[in-house]
Amino acid sequence: MMLAALQAVAQTSGGAYGWLNVPSSVLEYALGGVNISNISDDVNDAERNPGLLGAEVENQLGVNYMRWIGESNFAGVKYGHSAGEKGAWMASVEYFGYGTIKGADINGVLTGDISPKDMKFGVTYAHDINDRWRGGARLDFLYSSYDRYSAMALAATLGVNYFNPESDFSLSAVVTNLGGQVKKFYDRSDRLPVDVRLGVSKRFGSSIIGSITAWNLTKWHLPYYDAGDGTQQTESEVKDSFGSNLFRHLVFGLQFVPSERFYAALGYNYKTRTDMSTYKRSFLSGFSIGAGLNTRAFAFGVALAQPHSGAMTVMLNISTKLYEF
Repeated sequence: MMLAALQAVAQTSGGAYGWLNVPSSVLEYALGGVNISNISDDVNDAERNPGLLGAEVENQLGVNYMRWIGESNFAGVKYGHSAGEKGAWMASVEYFGYGTIKGADINGVLTGDISPKDMKFGVTYAHDINDRWRGGARLDFLYSSYDRYSAMALAATLGVNYFNPESDFSLSAVVTNLGGQVKKFYDRSDRLPVDVRLGVSKRFGSSIIGSITAWNLTKWHLPYYDAGDGTQQTESEVKDSFGSNLFRHLVFGLQFVPSERFYAALGYNYKTRTDMSTYKRSFLSGFSIGAGLNTRAFAFGVALAQPHSGAMTVMLNISTKLYEF
């Protein structure tokens, strides 16, 4: 199951650094796994787009946890604070652990347990350009350790958001993971999953927010193999049509917000569904759901999704405003 966990992380795109595309926000995970435009005042949600970070996260502490596949556990801590009247900053630490496997040398002699892991240490700053535009940047230090191999890298993410409160319309653009390795695993360099993303969100009526996010915009062709229903002994068919490529770039989300205290969210990610295009794919593949509850001092969130045929995953977020104590 540890191998399945690593494969599931890798299929999010990015090879050795595919884990950088695993979200830490319940809201983002519930809205299909990629969302950069839905507005939130929870510090756990700020990492998806530096341009969404603002003074509303004043003295706020957030904790995120995800039970991934097999023995894999992902967790993180974020702290946000205002910086003057128009700025804000956030510090974050994320840990990605994939469980343990038994190590062996080339002769099959056991050498002890191996516990692969990745870590990310980030600092984010955002600033209000005017009353509708906000921009931000995040710098991440990345560390990976797989048995006796380790690597380090630096990555920068830039984001901007436009929000019109009169029409409840939000527009965002993000460029992720600009940078490279400063220490390689071995002789070969691994590239970071640089990506360009665009997202829009719009409130309809008093309580429904719809969103569409376009990602993987650095390349058009995203072919996949369709194995059919698994009942015939035929070779997998390559799918690379215009429609297939278009929808593999898009993530759809709906958020139900009846009050400031509660929300429910539903997402659909066609790329996730087609990445799992085997007879083992379930009806839920590509779909995600989540909900959040706000109290005076705490905010709680939970999201469920199935990014791999091996298991269902669950993510939890908790945040608190320290000035309430």
